[in-house]
Amino acid sequence: MTLKTRIAAIDGLPPLREVISAHNLRAEKSLGQNFLLDQNITDKIVRVAGDLSAASAIEIGPGPGGLTRSLLRGGAKNVVAVEFDPRAVAALESLKDAVGGALDIVQGDALKTDICTLADAPRAVVANLPYNIATPLLIGWLENIRGDAGAFQSMTLMFQKEVAQRIVAQPNSKAYGRLSVMAQWLCEAKIMFDLPGAAFMPPPKVKSSIVHFKPRVLPEDAPRFESMEKIVAAAFGQRRKMLRSSLKDYAREIAKAGIDETRRAEDLSPADFVALARALED
Repeated sequence: MTLKTRIAAIDGLPPLREVISAHNLRAEKSLGQNFLLDQNITDKIVRVAGDLSAASAIEIGPGPGGLTRSLLRGGAKNVVAVEFDPRAVAALESLKDAVGGALDIVQGDALKTDICTLADAPRAVVANLPYNIATPLLIGWLENIRGDAGAFQSMTLMFQKEVAQRIVAQPNSKAYGRLSVMAQWLCEAKIMFDLPGAAFMPPPKVKSSIVHFKPRVLPEDAPRFESMEKIVAAAFGQRRKMLRSSLKDYAREIAKAGIDETRRAEDLSPADFVALARALED
């Protein structure tokens, strides 16, 4: 099926609001569901994701399929949609039938799914993440990237704006913390644009942001993910204390990394934490 034929098939489907009504697909707060129905916005998300023509786009929590349609219209080689809600799985079947094998639907819990097994590389994760599981999902995918720099071509993900700001925060700022260090160690991360609550159904009480991640190529002596997590968690567990207190069990590592023990966790760059993790492994 050509892209032109695929687009024509999608255009012939019922509007998303009709799909929601036909499948009684009310957004469930317990599932972190907030449906994004504005095609102008979903198309914009696909554009900032970059060229997906050779990639399998992996989407988490597609709901009625607004972003799924935009991914398929925007030229993704194929889409793999991971959906927990059986109502949404049923609602996506007509789209799957329309696009001639370009859409696979996986019913399951994204937190328990190794998404790298769902498609061959190159893979790109593009998703309006459920707010209640967005951070643990990101941490899991960052661990995938540490294990294999080619795990993902890119990730284009929607978070609560507050979480997005934490991801891109710089040292010596209030938002800078564990998530900032782990994300920026492994990826170039950038907030692409914000969305008001009114863009969703139902409207959440918070604003959202789209963050684009481009995995970095790490040196051969990069520390293990577990080592970084251990050091970063210990340091930010008492972020206002000096390292000689917050990392009192790692005095040898602090000295070996050449870091002043009177500094605080929020003063250290991701590179400083890498030096500490390397010292820990040595």
